[in-house]
Amino acid sequence: MTATDVQLQPKKKGLTRRQKRTLSRGVQYVVFVAAVIAFAVAADWDRLRNQFAQKAIAEQMFPEVITLALKNTVLYTLSGFAVGLALGMVIALMRLSSVGPYRWLAGVYIEIFRGLPALLIFIFIGVAVPLAFPGTEIPGGTYGKVALALGLVAAAYMAETIRAGIQAVPKGQMEAARSLGFSPARAMVSIIIPQAFRIILPPLTNELVLLFKDSSLVLFLGVTLEERELSKFGRDLASQTANSTPILVAGLCYLLVTIPLGFVVRRMEAKAQEAVK
Repeated sequence: MTATDVQLQPKKKGLTRRQKRTLSRGVQYVVFVAAVIAFAVAADWDRLRNQFAQKAIAEQMFPEVITLALKNTVLYTLSGFAVGLALGMVIALMRLSSVGPYRWLAGVYIEIFRGLPALLIFIFIGVAVPLAFPGTEIPGGTYGKVALALGLVAAAYMAETIRAGIQAVPKGQMEAARSLGFSPARAMVSIIIPQAFRIILPPLTNELVLLFKDSSLVLFLGVTLEERELSKFGRDLASQTANSTPILVAGLCYLLVTIPLGFVVRRMEAKAQEAVK
């Protein structure tokens, strides 16, 4: 065989990178569909329906599941978010301060409350504080305790988010404000922080979703019937009826809030990316 014959032979070509990705994606879809079909065939739907989808039990939950449980959950979440946002702002500014002790205190707070489980914070507020300060009552009763517990947890995360947002604002903004006669504090409040919040609005909204779910820990504070949130409300009815339908309904009520909030977060992130482009 001559060199010319070798050159005339067609070269063997393998799959391109795009074809490999397409093939890999197709295999993943097939595996996923097969797993879903296997689950649907193997599951005992009658037992699941009897345990989680009793229409009569679900009807008994209304309207209290909305007017009482969901309302309390929203109130707990919003109050905790407000406390966390205010405290997080203070801690973020301390973290950025030129004063060493402020930075050290803010760092210690963030590491502690970001590392501890939220459950321990609730137990601390509900048990340790009354033991340490006998006769002392947190203003607002259960609502005040939940707002403080959720706020302490959220502040650690929000502080880092706010700090990152402030540092993302171009330094020229502060320099321009100072050249116009603004003091550092006024420039921070009037110029830097508003721009930072436009940057960090999506992650802050995501934090609101997380707080909405963490509000279920309120049951460790010992709430009354009128102070129950969705998880406590569903668990109490599940115990009374010996059925898990109330828990499923409570979970669906969580989704009524978290899914729209998640959609809002995605829309804000998309708009933020478009603004950058």
